[in-house]
Amino acid sequence: MSSLPFLPFTRPSIDEATIAAVGEVLRSGWITSGPKVQAFEAALSEYCGGRTVRAFNSGTATLEIALRLAGVGPGDEVITTPLTWVATANVILEVGARPVFVDVDPATRNIDAAKIAAAITAKTKALIPVDLAGLPADRDALYAVAGQHKLRVVEDAAQSLGASWNGKPIGAFGDFVSFSFHANKNLTTSEGGALVLPPDVDPALCEHLRLQGVKRFPNGDMDVDVLGGKFNLTDVAAAIGLGQLPHLAAFTARRRALARRYFERLDPQLGLGLPLPDFANSNWHMFQVLLPPGTDRGAFIAAMKGRGLGVGVHYPALHLFSLYRARGWKEGDFPHAEDIGRRIATLPLFPAMADGDVDRVCSALGEILRLQ
Repeated sequence: MSSLPFLPFTRPSIDEATIAAVGEVLRSGWITSGPKVQAFEAALSEYCGGRTVRAFNSGTATLEIALRLAGVGPGDEVITTPLTWVATANVILEVGARPVFVDVDPATRNIDAAKIAAAITAKTKALIPVDLAGLPADRDALYAVAGQHKLRVVEDAAQSLGASWNGKPIGAFGDFVSFSFHANKNLTTSEGGALVLPPDVDPALCEHLRLQGVKRFPNGDMDVDVLGGKFNLTDVAAAIGLGQLPHLAAFTARRRALARRYFERLDPQLGLGLPLPDFANSNWHMFQVLLPPGTDRGAFIAAMKGRGLGVGVHYPALHLFSLYRARGWKEGDFPHAEDIGRRIATLPLFPAMADGDVDRVCSALGEILRLQ
């Protein structure tokens, strides 16, 4: 076992001012959705170029609500990628629709936009592209296909807050944009998410769906005319987000610097599959390598842990999970996603890391792989 401190694959950076702000919310007596949520939504709206933003208790909730607002339901199909966190596909099932998977581009590891048109049918209602590891999917190609076939786009930007596309921040343009503020994200509220709304969607309907479909009236009466859920963000969580947002640019810059160091320090003779070296658009939410073919990933993860280094797996190809195999998908359906899902490994990367931490990871990785 290593005598050095354990280095996880990620860790949130939360300053003392944010911790104090959470304490103030707790002392205020108003800890559920209230003024801090409103302030957080306003700050996110400013970041997104003035677009309407509503906060939720998870990025999963934002995807589901976006599909409902887009009119997706039973009998519809939604095209997405099999290389993502399973929530992306689960929400399609949740609204009664059917996921339709399209394989990924092996270079970007995002959905291959050139293959989307072949998957479109008369039942296709929407696309859910995913920005894996913070690298934006090709927005130009995606919106060209969506426009040609009159499809809604729900951007699963859970991992790409702080990223951009051709100089425009993700969230500042497009159709629906869903962010996650889970503990491992570049900006966290501990748990939470936000949905950027297109101009043709009524924010009030979004708010009703967020909290049980309830409409309240000045005289104290209320009504429920749509089926909503319990998806509201708390002021406690929003206070964390308000403390995080001013640091987002610095977080992104540090992540990019650490990613550059990985490219400089990783031994090219190891046979690793490296991510696309995009330092203009990606926010480097994760630094993911593909282990050489034939590597025992479980043994590799255990060996790295033995040296005090955390390694994640993001993600196995989701169409091979039992829930989706039972719906007809099988091995061989999406070869690129399956190959990546078998070999991918997420190395430590978070703003508080030192340059020497990257060197430590690269040294250990090289030694372990040479022994296998």
